[in-house]
Amino acid sequence: MTPRGHSGGWCLLFLAAIIPGVHLHRSDSSVQPASDSEAQIYRPVLQPSEAAPQIGTYMMKTPAGKPCVKATMGAEYVVSEKKTWYFNLDPSRVRTSGYCDKQVAVLSLTLPDNAAGLQLTFKKEKSFFYITKLTAHLSPLPVCQKCANKTYSGLLDHEKLFKTADGQSFNCKSENLLLMSSELKIKLVPLHMQAFTLPDGRYGQEVECWADFNKRVIPIVLGATVLGLILIAVLTFLFIRDRHRQGYDRL
Repeated sequence: MTPRGHSGGWCLLFLAAIIPGVHLHRSDSSVQPASDSEAQIYRPVLQPSEAAPQIGTYMMKTPAGKPCVKATMGAEYVVSEKKTWYFNLDPSRVRTSGYCDKQVAVLSLTLPDNAAGLQLTFKKEKSFFYITKLTAHLSPLPVCQKCANKTYSGLLDHEKLFKTADGQSFNCKSENLLLMSSELKIKLVPLHMQAFTLPDGRYGQEVECWADFNKRVIPIVLGATVLGLILIAVLTFLFIRDRHRQGYDRL
């Protein structure tokens, strides 16, 4: 170090000693960045009350860029841990991945740091498609300060969920509550999806789920039944009244 460098260093030391609040900082490259363990990690926060999940549209394409899976839905995780907790999937944070084949297609929805995930495996069988496998996991913040970190996961395999004709779309406005494990349920509401045959990435003719059909038809059937009973009661009353009148005329 040159004499000038020595004098500059002594001046800095003198200023640091006599002036409060002056601190020396190293300007070399020996300062190490924060370790990965110190970096902020995303973790979902469980809620004690239920709220309607945000609706997102997710799509998977073939390597050639042809749409093969499309799903529009809101997804809610229902956790049973002494009491019931809820977490809704935020579409703005979801990363979409997967693959498409002629008979099998996979759509994976993942949150940052793999804090939560939902994977749908579609299978094509003859002229129908359905979800044959569904996996889910959630690694939330502990619900209390002394509670340990825990991951909730579940699997549905060898199923034929939401079976629909090829070229058509499955549409259900009613909730679909799926039991993944003793501690985890997945609620999909609403749900609109189609796989394998998706011309221009648009949904085909909609196939209504049974829950929606019942909600729409049962009130009509009940209304028609009540109306029929009322009509029968009125006709019976008129018939009996006419019979009584005829009896009085003969007297």
